[in-house]
Parts: sequence; structure tokens; C-alpha cells
Amino acid sequence: MPKRHRYASSYVATAVVVAADAAAVILGLWIVMSILDANPANALVSFIHDAAHWLAGWSYNLFTFETEWLRTLLNYGLPAIVYLVVGHAVAARVRHIER
Repeated sequence: MPKRHRYASSYVATAVVVAADAAAVILGLWIVMSILDANPANALVSFIHDAAHWLAGWSYNLFTFETEWLRTLLNYGLPAIVYLVVGHAVAARVRHIER
């Protein structure tokens, strides 16, 4: 089997890990920006908020604590952890297929 086909799953696994890590970083950035009360009129803050809101859409308002920072931490932190765990598990499985 040619090398380019034998190692193709490594590239797929790397892409999965990068996507999962990028999602977790965006969610983490929004948590930090929200807790530090970043200016919502700023374009970067607005972009990160929109992206994080989309990424965490499946778990939005899962926790409804009255404390805003705790609600933000849990509602956006849980998806970040899920993306990391699932993304790395899928990548490990894809790499295992290679063997």
C-alpha cells in the first residue's frame, strides 16, 4: 500500500483534533470575555460571542443559575469539554483504524 494512503487517517484525525480544539478555544475565550465584562460593541467580542453562542446552541440555558458568571461558565464550559473529549476520542478511533 502506498504511503500516501496508509497515513491518510492521520491527516483526518489531526483535522478532527484541530476542529475540536478550535471550538473549545472559542468557547473558552467567550467565557473569559464574559466574566471580564468585555465591550459587546467591539467587533472581535461580537464575533466570539456569536461563534460561541452557535457552538453552544445545543446546551444553551441548560443551567439557569442566578449568578451570571457561573451560568456563563457552565453553559459554555460544558460544550467546550464535550468538544474536547468527543473530538479527541474520535481522532483516537480514526488513528486506530490506520493500524
